[in-house]
Amino acid sequence: MKAPRVTLDQWRTLQAVVDHGGFAQAAEALHRSQSSVSYTVARMQEQLGVPLLRIDGRKAVLTEAGDVLLRRSRQLVKNASQLEDLAHHMEQGWEAEVRLVVDAAYPTARLVRALTAFMPQSRGCRVRLREEVLSGVEEVLKDGIADLAISGFNIPGFLGSEMNPVEFVAVAHPEHALHRLNREITFQDLESHMQVVIRDSGRQQPLDVGWLGAEQRWTVGSLATAATFVASGLGFAWLPRHLIERELREGVLKELPLDRGGSRHPTFFLYTNKDKPLGPATQILIELLRNFDAAPLDAPFAAPAMHS
Repeated sequence: MKAPRVTLDQWRTLQAVVDHGGFAQAAEALHRSQSSVSYTVARMQEQLGVPLLRIDGRKAVLTEAGDVLLRRSRQLVKNASQLEDLAHHMEQGWEAEVRLVVDAAYPTARLVRALTAFMPQSRGCRVRLREEVLSGVEEVLKDGIADLAISGFNIPGFLGSEMNPVEFVAVAHPEHALHRLNREITFQDLESHMQVVIRDSGRQQPLDVGWLGAEQRWTVGSLATAATFVASGLGFAWLPRHLIERELREGVLKELPLDRGGSRHPTFFLYTNKDKPLGPATQILIELLRNFDAAPLDAPFAAPAMHS
C-alpha cells in the first residue's frame, strides 16, 4: 500500500481555514503563523495535484474538489482522534475488547438493551459476543477465552452472580397427537412421542438436559430450529417462552397440559474470568447486564443518544 503524501496535520489545517473563514483566523485558532498555514495548504494542493481553495474577494472558498475531499477528511481526522483516545484509555487500563459468551437460551432482548447502553460509554472498546448451548458456555469460560459468561448452570470453581430465571414451556403444534388426548398429559404419554432437543455445543462432556430418555428424538443445533420443527408438527419440546411468544399468540404452538413439569424456570448466572482482572469497560458492561436483566422484557426502552 502506498504511503499517504498528505498528513493528518495538513487536513486539520485545511479544516481550520474553512471552518474559521480564512488563513488569518485559522492561524489564530491553531496558534500558528499565517505564513505557516498558507504554506501548509499550498503544499497540500501541490501534493494532491488538485486545487482545494480559491480566493473569492478576501475569503478562501472551497473548490468543488476541495469540498468533496474536505468532507472525506473530516471522518479521517475524527477516526485518528478516536484512535489516539483509545490508546490513551488503554494506557490507563481501559480494555480494547470484552469477550462475552452467552447461553443461547438467554433473552436476546436483554443483551441488546445492555449493549446499546454500553456503546456510548465504551470509549472504543469492542464487544465480541459468542453464543453457546448448555455446557459450551462453561468450556469457553474455563478455557480462558471469555471475560464474561452468562450460563444457566452452576459452574464449578466459579462464583456467579444470580440473574433472573428464564421460563421454558413444554409445547407442541395444536394438532399434535398429545393435544388430541384432551386431558392432562403424563410423563408416560410423553415417552411414546418424538421429543426435539437442542444439541449441547460443549465437546468435553455434552449434556442431554431436558431429554426424557424416549427412543424417539430429534437433535437439532439451535433453539430457533427446534421451534420451527415443533411448529411444523414434528414432536414436542421445552422452549424459552420469550423465544416463542409470537407462535403462542398466533396459535402455531400450544402449551402442553402436563400434570407436572410443564414449565421450568432455570436460574441464570453471570460469571467473570477469575484469572483476569476486571477492567473498567468490563465493569461497566457487568453493571449494565445486571440492570437490564432485572428490567421486564416488555418495559419501554429508549436507546441512549450517541455522542461523537
